[in-house]
Amino acid sequence: MSTQIWTPGMAGPLDEFVARITRMVAVFTEENELEQAEVCLELADGSRHMLATTTAEPGFGFLSFTPHREDGDPPKRVIVPIGAVRSIEISVPDPERPFGFTATD
Repeated sequence: MSTQIWTPGMAGPLDEFVARITRMVAVFTEENELEQAEVCLELADGSRHMLATTTAEPGFGFLSFTPHREDGDPPKRVIVPIGAVRSIEISVPDPERPFGFTATD
């Protein structure tokens, strides 16, 4: 049983958080002379999501992202509390799978 309690509310300027992550992706891409980088988000439950886009919407302590889809997968948008984000990994894309990250407003 978890002893952590999360209450929705303002968790800071999420649009600035997303903008800074986007800048970090751009810097990583430039430093490593890549066309695009791969961005993977890990949540507190251990699930990992390869990101296609992210946005600070809907706000109020929540952000949303669109995971990359495999052929035939339906579109999906995931909304999570910022406190559920365990880590964000920026890396060189795996040539065997689709990749690419775009920030949205």
